[in-house]
Parts: sequence; C-alpha cells; structure tokens
Amino acid sequence: QVQLVESGGGVVQAGGSLKLSCAASGSIFSRNAMGWYRQAPGKQRELVASISTGGTTIYADSVKGRFTISRDNTKNTVYLQMNSLKPEDTAVYYCKAWSVRVYWGQGTQVTVSS
Repeated sequence: QVQLVESGGGVVQAGGSLKLSCAASGSIFSRNAMGWYRQAPGKQRELVASISTGGTTIYADSVKGRFTISRDNTKNTVYLQMNSLKPEDTAVYYCKAWSVRVYWGQGTQVTVSS
C-alpha cells in the first residue's frame, strides 16, 4: 500500500512560482512511476508531468519550459517546480503513483490570480 500526501499549494500572482511536493509512504516508491495531474472546475483531470523510475520525464505542452518534475528516491518524494504561473494553471493538483497498482493523493489547490 502506498499513501501519497501533497503539499505546497497556495495562492500566487501570475508570473510567480510554487513548488509542490508529494511524499509517499511505503518502501516501493523507487519502483513506481510518478506524476502530477490537475483538474480545473468543470474540466477533466489532465496529466501535467510524469517521471519514470529511470528519470524520464514527460510534460503537457501547456507547461513545457515552465514546470519541472523531479524525484528524490532517498526521501520518497516527487516535486513539481512551477514557474511563470498563469491564471489557467489554477486547479487542484494531484500526485499519482503507478506500477502494478495506481495510487492517488488527496490533491492540493493552486490558485493563480491575474
């Protein structure tokens, strides 16, 4: 069983930065691919960025060049550094872990004001 706890969300002005963290319990963190998803009101949940066990990253086109995903297997934590934030980045951000099973965090709210 893997439990995921996100933190780092908040309110920021457009152009600002936030860094999200997702701490995972359990000893299998290093064997799970990790990702950040987001869901804005009235919209479907979408992939923001993912990172494989080997460190390969994938980004949504809308965040390329602005967001960076990273992982620290010694701390069982995945991060999302978000720079140059835009109002359209406003959403609840969820952490996801997957290998054989899929696990989700509870989400953290990010609000970007114009």
